[in-house]
Amino acid sequence: MGIPQKLVDGYRTFRQEQYAPLAEKYLRFAEGQNPDTLIIACADSRVDPSVIFAAGPGELFVLRNVAALVPPYMPDQGLHGVSAGLEFAVTALNVSHIIVMGHGLCGGVNACLHAPSGNVTGDFIPSWVELAAPAREAVERELPNGSDEARQRLGEYRTIEVSLKNLMTFPIVRDRVEASKLSLHGLWYSVYEGSLKLRDPETGKFEQISD
Repeated sequence: MGIPQKLVDGYRTFRQEQYAPLAEKYLRFAEGQNPDTLIIACADSRVDPSVIFAAGPGELFVLRNVAALVPPYMPDQGLHGVSAGLEFAVTALNVSHIIVMGHGLCGGVNACLHAPSGNVTGDFIPSWVELAAPAREAVERELPNGSDEARQRLGEYRTIEVSLKNLMTFPIVRDRVEASKLSLHGLWYSVYEGSLKLRDPETGKFEQISD
């Protein structure tokens, strides 16, 4: 089975319509990258930060995983892909902003909310989504009798907050935040509306960003 033809066609379109006009810029990338912002987003195929923010090559450093989760600081010999990417962005790229961007209809959050029922299976997914267990506990506490839709949305908000909290367990992040050299932000993206909500760090509310 070969590579999907639509990818080959897309590559050719990229070369002709995007690469060619910016060829000199791409050549300069050989000297390095200098993005100002790290975005930690979900791996969901409907949520592409570069598309959402109309960002060109070299403008964003993006880490994507199931449910946009950030694990707590754990400097052991484990394989910590998110933590390694975070460390590189902060210490090597010296980013000024870190954005945790969750989204609506997130399957990872849904899996975490239903994990106690035993419906989540696999070798890696159950333990990964369990990072968001505090979000599930918050939903049970705040919306024990809410609708499935309301509980899902609250779970998505609270999962973003779990990742923001875990970011602050990393000394390299905490020190720079306290020195006002780094800012943390929470965003929620609506898949069906294409809109964004920004978390207010003072109130914890997610407010719509105007078009």
